[in-house]
Order: sequence, then structure tokens, then C-alpha cells
Amino acid sequence: MSRVLVVNAGSMSLKLSVVDETGTSRQIDSFEQAGTEVDAVAHRVVHGGTRFREPVLIDAKVTAALDALAELAPLHNRRGVAAIKEAMSALPHIPQVAVFDTAFHRTMPDEASTYALPARWRDDWDIRRFGFHGLSVQWAAEQVRVPRLVVCHLGGGCSVTAVRDGRSVDTTMGYSPLEGVPMATRSGSIDTEIVLHLLRTQKLDLDEIERALESESGLLGLSGETGRVEELERSSSPAAKLALGVFAHRVAASVAAMAASLNGIDALVFTAGIGEGSASVRRDVCSRLAFLGVELDSEANAAAVPDVDVNAQGAALRIVVLHAREDVVAARVAEKLLGSPPA
Repeated sequence: MSRVLVVNAGSMSLKLSVVDETGTSRQIDSFEQAGTEVDAVAHRVVHGGTRFREPVLIDAKVTAALDALAELAPLHNRRGVAAIKEAMSALPHIPQVAVFDTAFHRTMPDEASTYALPARWRDDWDIRRFGFHGLSVQWAAEQVRVPRLVVCHLGGGCSVTAVRDGRSVDTTMGYSPLEGVPMATRSGSIDTEIVLHLLRTQKLDLDEIERALESESGLLGLSGETGRVEELERSSSPAAKLALGVFAHRVAASVAAMAASLNGIDALVFTAGIGEGSASVRRDVCSRLAFLGVELDSEANAAAVPDVDVNAQGAALRIVVLHAREDVVAARVAEKLLGSPPA
């Protein structure tokens, strides 16, 4: 096998890329465009729940099971299942594999993956912390090989993950991709009493609350303007400045928490759209982490084009701006499952 079509159905986009045996990828516009040039299809699926902890060859039963998991990650899994159905229709004779973002985080210890909830919730209803962005974090861990790594995947969805010796030990996202730091349109972590209060006093229904937390919160909700960082950076409004300030504060606090899980930090990675593209976000986050030895080279940071180190010379730890390559990881996983050696 030499070419894999990788389908990445994110919360805000659908990306199709063909990855060859060298790890080189080429963006395409449609499943039909892949035609006969691919040997397999790898689908990034955000949430595998407790059932899917490893990659799996897709068939009708798997598709139905993934459909049932859609409510765990409504912005992602529904789009992912729709993409699977479209790909199966367009490329019916090509093997297709589901690769799960949650799989990388199965190495988290119990103290990091367990909520302080009644046993019935945890044992009977499988309420636990799963973690997400696993393909992106795995790529970062392969490229930046240090004992104690913190990865900031900052894009439409955002998470911060602690990686020890290449294995996930803690992360900010939990049961769903809603937990953790604020995101483009998602709230991140809030006090659950807020939801209970609104249910009791404002008589909001569940769909209204879900829509608000998933699609009307985060940077968009804070600014009232947009969830896109590059647009907020151009704005002079106090609300836009507040949104960026809250974002940097929460991300920095999460980095510090991940460093505590690792008992220190050797390198800090910024990846995905915001992590790779916003020098000011990197600067504002790092400025709050000087106590950990985080020290940027301001000129290198301003001019950064992935993949590049942007820490000051002689700094205690590396700071790396890294291009996310979830497609390469997904292609390698699919090849391994189907019996071909990875690139």
C-alpha cells in the first residue's frame, strides 16, 4: 500500500488529503477526485467512547456504532459519520479505517482519567475523561522527543496535553471535546451549577444550552464579534481584548497544570491553526509561564514558520512551533491495521 486518503472531519472544516509512502500529503477537493489513486481511506474520528480504543476496519456495524456515539461529540462525530457514509458510497471497493483521537489518551493513569463522581456514573454509565486531539499530540510527541512534553493544540478546538516519554498522562479535554480551555465557539470548562441554574430559572431546554455552549461561547461569546483569533487581533474593541486575555490566561494555566502532572517540563509545543499562526497568542501565553523557565525569543517568535524552535538562547526548555500532521499519523495507523509497513 502506498497512498492513503485521509478524511479529517473537524468541528469547523472537512479536509481531504492523499498521503503517500514518503509521508508527503496533497490536499484534494472531493472523494471522487481520489478516484483510483488511493489504496485505503483513513477517517479521523474524534470520539471512540469506551468501545473503540484501537483503530478498526469500517463496516455497517461500525458505522452504526459510531452513529450512536454522535452525541458525545456533536460538532465532530456527526460530521465524521456523514463523511464515512459519503466515502463508502464514493469508494465502495477501497478498505476504510476509523482512527480515533481518543486512542492516544488510553495511557492516562486513573487519577487523571477519573471524575470524582458516584460509582454508578463511572462504572455503569462509562463517565470518564477520554481526551482528544490524540493524532495531533502523537505527531508532536514523535517530532519533539523529550521526557516531559506539553502540547498546546490550539485551533477551532483547543486542548493542552501532558506527554511523558511519548505517552499521554493528562489532558484538558475530558468526557467530550467541550471540557478544558475556551475555544473558537466552545465554552471550555464551566461550573456545572451554571447549567442547572439556567435549567431551573430560565427554563432553557437542553438543545438551547448545548447550542450555546458548543456554538455561541468561547472566543465568539466573549467578543461578540468572531471566534477567529486573527480577526480578534485586528479588533480594537475591549471585548476582543478580553477574549484574547481570557484565552491566554486559561491556556497558560493549563500548561502549568500539565507541568505539575509531569513534575516539570522539558519542551512546550504550539500546534494547529492558532498555535502555528498567532505569534501574539504564543507571546501572551509564554509571558505568563516565566516561572517555569519558559522564555521566548521575540524575533524568532514573530517570524516563526513551522517547524521551528522559538525559545531564547540558553532558555531552560524548548518552545517549538510545529505544523500539525494528523493526516500522516492517521495514514500510518491505517497502513499498520491493513497489514502494510508504515512509512
